[in-house]
Amino acid sequence: MRLKLKIQLIILTIFLISGIMVPGLKATNPGLKVGDMAPVFNANDQDGELWSIADFKDKNFILIYFYPAALTSGCTKQACSYRDNKSKLNEIDVEIVGISADPVKNLKIFGNMYNLNFTLLSDINGEIARMFGVPSDEGGSITREVDGVEIDLNRSHTVSRWTYIIDKSGKIVYKDTKVSAKEDSDKVIDFLIKQFEK
Repeated sequence: MRLKLKIQLIILTIFLISGIMVPGLKATNPGLKVGDMAPVFNANDQDGELWSIADFKDKNFILIYFYPAALTSGCTKQACSYRDNKSKLNEIDVEIVGISADPVKNLKIFGNMYNLNFTLLSDINGEIARMFGVPSDEGGSITREVDGVEIDLNRSHTVSRWTYIIDKSGKIVYKDTKVSAKEDSDKVIDFLIKQFEK
């Protein structure tokens, strides 16, 4: 019995050191902070196309918001708020990127259902969330009606609702770990406008 416990502890330690996600285990890493350089990453968007953060360096601010799950109440309010404020963000060269652990299929449905006009990225293995230090927990499944048909939408894990802004040089200039889904986009716009006034 004691040997079995030791083996389990060794395995858990290996998982923690290597950064591999353990279902139900929240991240203890406090995450990247303001002033840090953002990690370089690629991921598939809602159309299955490869999106790269490197394509926007020296061109745009990048607003990255992590959200728990497509087609859930709070996440839908947050996404629709960004959709409705996209023209304001475009005026100040901001690229909006929503990231969740949903597979591309879920993101495509989400985007189409709510006419989302910005990039949604699929972080199914949690690699991007780990790079930023965003906590995650077990995934799950929800059922939604799409075009009159009920479908199951599954995800391997669920990430916390955190928002970052990365400037054109690739540096993190804003971080919010206590995000209000409904007010997130307005808060971000206020922050960015103040930056331009300096």
